[in-house]
Amino acid sequence: MPGKFIVFEGLDGSGITTQATLLRNYFTSKNKDAVLTKEPTEGLMGGLIKSCLRKEWNTSPLVLQMLFAADRAHHVQSEIEPTLKKGKIVICDRYILSSYAFGSLDVSLPVLKQLNSYFRKPHITILIDTQPKICMERMKKARPHMELFEEEHKLEQIRRNYLSMKNLFPETYIVDGNRAPEEVLGEIIKISGKIN
Repeated sequence: MPGKFIVFEGLDGSGITTQATLLRNYFTSKNKDAVLTKEPTEGLMGGLIKSCLRKEWNTSPLVLQMLFAADRAHHVQSEIEPTLKKGKIVICDRYILSSYAFGSLDVSLPVLKQLNSYFRKPHITILIDTQPKICMERMKKARPHMELFEEEHKLEQIRRNYLSMKNLFPETYIVDGNRAPEEVLGEIIKISGKIN
């Protein structure tokens, strides 16, 4: 059987990295072969993107989205597809919907859809919906600097974008991220059971 592809989406500070890690650990505890990955990647393109998000260099919004697409293309080809072919579960921290929700602040959605049109669709997308104010508080506690999109008014718009785009991919589930991590995980485990 081919593997299954689960994607986590949400605002920075929403808890997606925490929940993606907890779900991987849950699968591992059940003797299921699960691999955790994320975007932007740790590769060359991912490094360029991260340095731009940290405001260490500047480029146009379109070029930034092209870098995201290039990073994703390499990620899908070199890691996601080979892992799925081995029958493993791939859990990805951010994917196409992030490009749409964040990128459409400055680049038109049709352009973003074209840039991402050739990539595999997830089996399940889990959108962790956390209030921007809570996200900002979490980020301030977690690290000393704020990145490109990390302003409350931008996060409000990005959240609206996410919610308006929830039907773009099949099997997209919205999970309330304003709760304790173990409560959120319990709901995610039930959702992930739908792919077995």
